[in-house]
Amino acid sequence: MSEADEVTVGVLSLHNSKETKAICNAVEGLGHRPQWLRTDNTTISVEEGSVTLDPPVDVIANRLLLSNTEQPCEELGLINTLSRLIPTLNEPVPTMTAFHKLSTAVVLADHEIAVPDVLLSLSTDRLNQERGRFGEEAVYKTAIGTHGGGTWKVGPEEVVNAKVGNRYAFLQELIEIDNERHRDTRVYVVGDEVVGAMYRYAPENDWRTNVALGGDVEDATGDLPEAVREMAVRSTRAIGLDYAGVDLVEAENGWFVLEVNPTAGFKGLFQATGVSPAPYIAKQAIERVGGEVDAERLEELSRTLDDSRPSFLPPEPVSADDEPSDIGYTEEIVLTGTRGSETVYAKSDTGASRTSIDTKLAATIGAGPIKAITKVKTGSSKTSRSRPVVDVVVGVGGNRHTVTASVEDRAHMDYPVILGRDILGNYRVDVGRRVDRDERESPEEEEEEL
Repeated sequence: MSEADEVTVGVLSLHNSKETKAICNAVEGLGHRPQWLRTDNTTISVEEGSVTLDPPVDVIANRLLLSNTEQPCEELGLINTLSRLIPTLNEPVPTMTAFHKLSTAVVLADHEIAVPDVLLSLSTDRLNQERGRFGEEAVYKTAIGTHGGGTWKVGPEEVVNAKVGNRYAFLQELIEIDNERHRDTRVYVVGDEVVGAMYRYAPENDWRTNVALGGDVEDATGDLPEAVREMAVRSTRAIGLDYAGVDLVEAENGWFVLEVNPTAGFKGLFQATGVSPAPYIAKQAIERVGGEVDAERLEELSRTLDDSRPSFLPPEPVSADDEPSDIGYTEEIVLTGTRGSETVYAKSDTGASRTSIDTKLAATIGAGPIKAITKVKTGSSKTSRSRPVVDVVVGVGGNRHTVTASVEDRAHMDYPVILGRDILGNYRVDVGRRVDRDERESPEEEEEEL
């Protein structure tokens, strides 16, 4: 292929993600030129009425992880700007619709695609007044969230709020088949084609099926009814996306679409099916602007998930995102449950496998319900103690982590929260940094989960 025939595909991603690398490598593998639009190399200039993007690209594949961002409007503005200059896959308006779960439900219902019943009310009173219509158990979730974050199963007596932290939340009908292990189905759609599908099973002591939370996966591609495949394609088309991971669940009375994810991960799908969506996304981008792709090469590349560092990158790290961020010996964090959020000081403890929160604090924010009982022991004791564990969302430095934390009475301790390795594994601990400006040394002992 001559240079004149090459298409330069820009993958817009401000995170050092494996999916971004896989798409870049797939573009190169198909004989075209990849470019990673990232924080250290992207500039938009307006000079004397002329607009330019550096580095120049012919087409953009949007991989902005808006659900993980504290201020998604900033990144939506960025992709909106770029899409006015360059043909873009997963344009800003469809992306905004997809990452806001209630917007997704409204659009799909308008296109006569089955979705679970939902209710969002700006009034907390109204939300609780209508709770009874969702039965004994309901799903309560934030309108924006990812990896199972901001999602709870609530009983009829549990009070919920119109907002969880700074994000609107809503009630949703819980759809399960009795006496079966909870699962849903992720169908990966690129254009009008289903490239693969997998069943996702909830891990033990959980009901959420997200792979990021430890759920199991199984190939569903050949098992998927044709009507469900068409349902996934129709959902992607209705939202207006070029590619998406469509999550569906089967009930006694048919199938329902739960979410349409514009930046669905590849790892679980490849693990289950042996098929990578990356070459199909690369193909779609290349062909959008008139480029050509060899069908045999596409098939060959789809059988490998190449998420290695792209060859065109310089030897130095792409950005500071390659290295873990620092976290202090103490940090100011935001804890979020079904009833609200609290800002508190927390202590980092690399000896604790699991984050631990105070009983009273857990009750205040509505952490729960109790998922299981775990046993822990302290370094000075040979005996173990039992503690309940609950789901909680922990905000640290602009990042949000959903963890299953243990609950204990910490009223006699200096800090109401201990950050364990379930969170600290994402950071580099700087023991000399204290955000509370208090030189007190806590006598708390490290704990180990049994």
